[in-house]
Amino acid sequence: QVQLVESGGGLVQAGGSLRLSCAASGRFFRINAMGWYRQAPGQQREWVAAITSGGGTNYADSVKARFTISRDSAKNTVYLQMNSLKPEDTAVYFCNADLVTSIGGKNRDYWGQGTQVTVSS
Repeated sequence: QVQLVESGGGLVQAGGSLRLSCAASGRFFRINAMGWYRQAPGQQREWVAAITSGGGTNYADSVKARFTISRDSAKNTVYLQMNSLKPEDTAVYFCNADLVTSIGGKNRDYWGQGTQVTVSS
């Protein structure tokens, strides 16, 4: 069974920084892309950032130049460094991974349980 476990959320003042981590565990053959999404109260879940197996990155316009996504493939872990945080960044942040669980198997999405990030003004 594959699990994604996030950590690093918390309460921070506007202008501050947080670093989220997400570690994948269990039995799988390969991790393709990994990414972060977020969901604010009463809002739909939105994509934040993604990183490919080759290290290519993409960001939502709302976080570009403030957030940095990275991964440690040896540890099956993806990170999200969040700087210059704003109150509108307040949300539950979810980790996502596109995984292949066996050789020749199909890829599918897996999700973490989410970690709360609260930015006070």
